[in-house]
Amino acid sequence: MLATLRTVLMALLLLTTASTAYATAFPLRISDERNYLVDADNRPFLPHGDTAWSLIAELTKDEVDVYLADRRSRGFNTLVVSLIEHKFASNAPANAYRARPFAEGRPFEPNEAYFDHARWVLSRAREEGFVVLLTPAYLGFGGGEEGWYTQMQAAGTQKLEAYGRYLAEHFRGLDNIIWLHGGDYDPIDPSIVEAVINGLRAGGDTALAAAHAGPDSIPAQVWPKADWMDIETIYSYSDVHRQVLERYQMELGRPLLLLEGFYEGEHDSTEQSLREIAYGALLGGAAGQVFGNNPIWHFSGPGIYSVEETWREALASRGAQSMTHLKTLFDGIEWWTLAPASVDGPVRAEGGRLMTAVAGDRSWSVSYLVAPMAVEIDPVALGTGRLSIRWYDPSAGIMAPPLEVSAEQGKPVTVAPPAQQNRAGFADWVLLVSAGE
Repeated sequence: MLATLRTVLMALLLLTTASTAYATAFPLRISDERNYLVDADNRPFLPHGDTAWSLIAELTKDEVDVYLADRRSRGFNTLVVSLIEHKFASNAPANAYRARPFAEGRPFEPNEAYFDHARWVLSRAREEGFVVLLTPAYLGFGGGEEGWYTQMQAAGTQKLEAYGRYLAEHFRGLDNIIWLHGGDYDPIDPSIVEAVINGLRAGGDTALAAAHAGPDSIPAQVWPKADWMDIETIYSYSDVHRQVLERYQMELGRPLLLLEGFYEGEHDSTEQSLREIAYGALLGGAAGQVFGNNPIWHFSGPGIYSVEETWREALASRGAQSMTHLKTLFDGIEWWTLAPASVDGPVRAEGGRLMTAVAGDRSWSVSYLVAPMAVEIDPVALGTGRLSIRWYDPSAGIMAPPLEVSAEQGKPVTVAPPAQQNRAGFADWVLLVSAGE
């Protein structure tokens, strides 16, 4: 493993994109270890997502192709998408071609033209290698006017079950779908969501499924008897690393996915705060993470926070670039063997913030640090007397040359980042440590 780790880290210096060397084989499934996803060829799959909620409702086919090509080139492999849009599209609930999902006054009675376009979008996403976390009917924050909760209650469980059966039949063969039930809300009436799920099952659908609960809610507690839930999601505007770590320690027996944190272009986020969310999730025990950008999540449709740039201009945002560098790094390591380090882990920091994950055999570790005054590495915790240390600039995707250090009689080794600030002028760095030669 150690030789392999050194080899792939050297290869990182040569990588210019985060594209993988192989195409994902669908469908995905849960690993035998129950804590991450694998593809149909049993290769570990790290969901590296982008929020594209209004993709189906807002964009034309040509625009869909532009978006997918860009996101693929940046290493994204997962999309979060709303199948039917209630508010956040220019012609909501109609799509860019003025096709409505349902006839006026007849909610949840599908209009073939709308869902044919949706199938085209999902098929194109599959061709480009994307898994799609697809929300069949977004409930809306607080069950309010942003989503379909009120209309679902009015429609009733019988009609909603029929809607679920229709989706199973209409999207049959699209094995890149993971159903994302709910949407920004813990429903008072869960039966309306369960009716759609029951309809999908009755229609023969076997796709994986997850829930999008309210902020800081725990889906496992919101849906305690949900035998349909394959993936546990985290949605938090607080300390993401802490939230993920706490969920990891619950040992729920299913993979954790950071579904949503602060988006770029909202809540005064910075590229560093976005990196802190993403790295915090993956080093806290998540088996995937999703990035969000305003205006990309709603494209040209109405959003919640004002923004001056167009979605095309936002494609090359600093946040998106940071996510590409993250994916490049994780493509070069056996991330699925990592587990969050305890307080007595191999890396300690004085000042600033530290997040560390350690390989299962404890032979190497990855740390994300923000403004540390000093970094101390314990060679005993890694079972070696000689360390190979590498610093990675997460803002630029640059790996520094290895630093080989011999520990004196197992004493801790003190090191510092290459500079106080990285290439983008922020204070965050990634540290990789393994046994030296």
